[in-house]
Amino acid sequence: MRNILLIQQSQVGEFNFEQQLNNLGFKVTVVNNALQALVKLESNNYEVALVDLSLERLESFWLLATRKLTTTVIALAANNSTLEKISALEMGADDYLAKPFNLRELQLRLDVLKRRSHPSDFSAPTYDIRFNDNDSSITCAGSNIQLTNTEYKLFRYLFERKGKVVTKDELQQRVLHKKLGKFDRNLDMHISNTRRKLTQQNLPRDLINTVRGQGYSFNF
Repeated sequence: MRNILLIQQSQVGEFNFEQQLNNLGFKVTVVNNALQALVKLESNNYEVALVDLSLERLESFWLLATRKLTTTVIALAANNSTLEKISALEMGADDYLAKPFNLRELQLRLDVLKRRSHPSDFSAPTYDIRFNDNDSSITCAGSNIQLTNTEYKLFRYLFERKGKVVTKDELQQRVLHKKLGKFDRNLDMHISNTRRKLTQQNLPRDLINTVRGQGYSFNF
């Protein structure tokens, strides 16, 4: 079971992070001040420490600034203030989340941070993908996904070039057979719809990954 240290003030009626994290399969230890947190961090092996910045400001930032262990730290804040986010990251937090947030998002962020710190512990999942040209559908991980003709062609084009970045201009010309206009979002719409259909079958939307400023790549 993955261990989490949660540092937050005890407030009656506040969203029960501990219970929700337990439901996700985490073992949670809760403390309500920075001194207790540092004692726990020195004597226990936690995968991550969640620091609620609603603690006394100096106390929570002091905790971030003085930590000398390798435990991943995610700062939790009541708002999405850019200044507070920058301050938390400068003081040593590895990531930042504004409340309220979806616990599934927190879980995914934890997975990403763990992959970065322990890359050998993870292997990319593989999917058996089959194409049906007759009805523009694909079978992926046992799920049948019905695509439009254009979505199907885009998906297959990217799949056949998996691991490579394919520019939007190339997709426009080779698949949509037209030049990419400055304000043309037609391609993005097709990609978005395809991702939505993937997630509806509990498949990762980032099978088709956006490479900012360049285009798309197929992650497999």
